[in-house]
Amino acid sequence: MGPSDPRHNMANHPSALKRVRQTRTRTARNRSNTSRLRTAIKKFRAVLAEGDKSTADQLLVPTLVTIDKSIQKGVLHHNAADRYKSSLTLAYNQLKAKA
Repeated sequence: MGPSDPRHNMANHPSALKRVRQTRTRTARNRSNTSRLRTAIKKFRAVLAEGDKSTADQLLVPTLVTIDKSIQKGVLHHNAADRYKSSLTLAYNQLKAKA
């Protein structure tokens, strides 16, 4: 019976049991959203590192949209998201300028 086991909790009151259920649901949702964000950024950075301009063209907007959605979902602070968008766009523009 580990911490991930649904029967493993210290709660005895109905309200505390409900909070445990809510926390598990929110944790799973936040983990999924964080993973989606990190994967999108990693894929875009990998494409930039390879120097593949056509794939970078296709991935730039979806990556920026994923970052914006992460702000709405509370995964990222808007300033952190702006830093990500700025650095990724700068790297993209440098890749395009190499042509």
